[in-house]
Amino acid sequence: MDLLAVLPAFALAVVLISASPGPAMALILRRAAVRGFRGAVPTVLGLEAGLYVWALSAAAGLAALVAASEVAFLVLRVAGAAFLIHLGIKAWRSAWRPAAPADEPPAAPATGWAAAFGEGLLVMLANPKAAAFMIAFYPQFVPEGRPLFGTTALLAVFQVALETVLYLSLAAAVGRAGGWFRRSAVRRRLDAISGTVLVALGVRMAVDGR
Repeated sequence: MDLLAVLPAFALAVVLISASPGPAMALILRRAAVRGFRGAVPTVLGLEAGLYVWALSAAAGLAALVAASEVAFLVLRVAGAAFLIHLGIKAWRSAWRPAAPADEPPAAPATGWAAAFGEGLLVMLANPKAAAFMIAFYPQFVPEGRPLFGTTALLAVFQVALETVLYLSLAAAVGRAGGWFRRSAVRRRLDAISGTVLVALGVRMAVDGR
């Protein structure tokens, strides 16, 4: 089977996976609502950079080692859960801070860009289930006779590009309503809700097994 022949099925799978609720979606929605489209861009790029690292690790066999090792899987799971809970608590604290004026530009400084990119990267890399998923996902779409690593790398580029477009489109849609989201009462409710979601996702990651 040629690689081009599997791309439609692969693209459909990526779209369905991207649309499923989870830490990535919660992070993007909150960032876009509070910081606008430009503020959500580094978060999306960080998440996709982490996804690409896991994809290459799966192709190289490193993700399989992580998934097979009880210690490595537990360490990553606890670290990922702790980071999600930390982000959730930050959102809760933000809900009680005085809100910025609604007409204040949402653009973040350079340090904010780096922090948002790092948050996205760490959320993806500290999720051991991402490793297990990549091991099962990519081999299904590698045509027989093609090199596993090179083909996975190409498919991962396609996935990253597709998810980036989808997530940035979502961020743009949410960002258009940024003025409404940055109203004091709305922003507080949004931070409280997103904080609760992130903490719940962190707790679920901590207590869930494989």
